[in-house]
Amino acid sequence: MPRPSGRRAAVLLGAAVLTTLSAACGAAPDAPADAAGHKGGAKAAESAAAFGGMKALVAAAEKEGRLNAIALPSDWANYGELIKTFEAKYKVEIKVENPDAASADEIAAVKSRKGQDRAPDVLDLGIAFARSGAEEGLFAPYKVEPWDKIPDGQKDADGRWYNDYGGYVSIGCDAKRIKVCPQTFADLLKPEYKGKVALNGNPTKSGSAFGGVYAASLADKGSFADIQPGIDFFGKLKKSGNFIPVESTPATVEKGETPISIDWDYLNAGYADQFRSKGVDWKVAIPTDGVYAQYYSQAINKQAPHPAAARLWMEFLYSAEGQNLWLKGYARPVLLPTMTEDGTADKSFVAKLPEVSGTPTFPASAELDKAKATLAEKWDKALS
Repeated sequence: MPRPSGRRAAVLLGAAVLTTLSAACGAAPDAPADAAGHKGGAKAAESAAAFGGMKALVAAAEKEGRLNAIALPSDWANYGELIKTFEAKYKVEIKVENPDAASADEIAAVKSRKGQDRAPDVLDLGIAFARSGAEEGLFAPYKVEPWDKIPDGQKDADGRWYNDYGGYVSIGCDAKRIKVCPQTFADLLKPEYKGKVALNGNPTKSGSAFGGVYAASLADKGSFADIQPGIDFFGKLKKSGNFIPVESTPATVEKGETPISIDWDYLNAGYADQFRSKGVDWKVAIPTDGVYAQYYSQAINKQAPHPAAARLWMEFLYSAEGQNLWLKGYARPVLLPTMTEDGTADKSFVAKLPEVSGTPTFPASAELDKAKATLAEKWDKALS
């Protein structure tokens, strides 16, 4: 999925109290109740407890009967099974628009469809886009029941976004088309890979591609504070003829159009399973010279047309059931450490995760913002 930020590692960073504003001449009028009779409406609920409990939340969500999602490919981190399980569990139909959209497209949809019934209710975003969207006031504060188990560095203190699942930048390779599969970023510059190397999207829009450039920077003497070496690396890769301007997707992998793909490990590992029966021998390596991991983030549209369903979706995703379904798709859920401790993590899924050497570190918010700005300014020129 060309998701970036598009579809997608720890990046930085009880019931919420609903406040009542008072005017100088007296209390402000109460906000209207929602269709289920909850004071302030579902859009004002900052936790299931504030809403009246999970039973009340489920009832309100099922009364709405629909959830608008965007940029959720069924083959991305096992989202297909997550959606089917949620629909089977609750009487809520999920409509997924533009599955292969990037995070930038998600933000654009929130802005352009404000007040419309077809606006997205929920968002799955690259961390840089989650932060910027929160700063623009686009997301509703909401804290899921296991809020306290999510590390402070993996969530917005006000609950406007929180990390969900993550993975490592990896190199996927069709071993039937490539004699010796590359293991590092340095390998990718070898002449035998001419016309073979692809990214999953445009890094100015896609979180997965953004991660690929960041990892390349770390591999080429760069840092979180300086993504320029990564941009220069892809410039060299393009000049050599190795890098091809084709966005790698499940279709291009299956057809052999992108025999080497820089992408999240959970997507590359998923391709190995998905296409094994079709004769594709897809190998996955996490490059040792550029170890970079990142989480995607969840957020609720502040103007969600189905606010109760949006909140129920979040509760489902952060339940042990939801977290294990991401794990089944080779993605590392944010609650995996605590689930490992309390025994709720599925050990068979954990055992199948791609192996990683070393412990990654993560960029600070200011470093992410700087990297995003640098890419926007210099990426196209570097590849021209």
